[in-house]
Amino acid sequence: MSKDTPHLLVAEENGIMIATLNRPEKLNALSADMLALFEEALHRFRDSPSLKVMLIRATGRYFCAGSDLSGGSSASMPTTGSGIREMHRLHLNGMHRIYDEMEHIEKPIVVAHHAMCVGGGLELSLSCDFRLAAKSAGYAFPEGKMGVLPASNGVSRLVRIIGTAWSRYIIMANLPVTADRALTMGLVQEVYPDESFEEDAMAFCQHLVKQNAEQMGAAKIAIELANDVGLAQARHVERLANSALMLNPDYQEMMQKHVKTIGRKKDK
Repeated sequence: MSKDTPHLLVAEENGIMIATLNRPEKLNALSADMLALFEEALHRFRDSPSLKVMLIRATGRYFCAGSDLSGGSSASMPTTGSGIREMHRLHLNGMHRIYDEMEHIEKPIVVAHHAMCVGGGLELSLSCDFRLAAKSAGYAFPEGKMGVLPASNGVSRLVRIIGTAWSRYIIMANLPVTADRALTMGLVQEVYPDESFEEDAMAFCQHLVKQNAEQMGAAKIAIELANDVGLAQARHVERLANSALMLNPDYQEMMQKHVKTIGRKKDK
């Protein structure tokens, strides 16, 4: 592949932004260039009313082999614990900033794993709203082999999604998982046949495009808040969200149609 070939390909199709990791010769390792292009695309997705869904996919025999350790930041490794903590928070090619923005955008972000997804690629995927897997996909955090933790979403977000028991299996036991086991864990929401995977992933995104955008945005916030607070407070979150949604003209119009339909059925 030419050195001039972009590390990320971006296209738009019927309200869907498609961002494709495009370093197959490097197993789509997350380079500084790739993450810069990804953040630019993410902001365009956020700021474009015509774009309803973002789909992240990849080319080649890996979805992503993790962070590019061969040609990333020119900064030297910190020599203190506090320096390492700040490195994770502020540097790493902006990973934390990007992952936070993915979680804050009130639009659905879908990632489609056609093959193995490990390390930094899995951490990026954990900030997506929906994770779809082909039958031949697989998942792992190889950081444990080097005696460290996946520290950019790998613990904090993983445990929120699959719980402590399965997080121990992936991180402490350092064992890879298949797509089918990932479905059992709750790490992915769907597993599709390899042969139809691209079509199935696009069909899922097209389904999301048809959903009510205000409802999905409010749901994205409400679900996260409800996960953070107790039951009583979570019910307040529900009520607060619906107090805005039920004033939406779309909702009121649909309810009026629903009431008229019920009235016609009763008249019969």
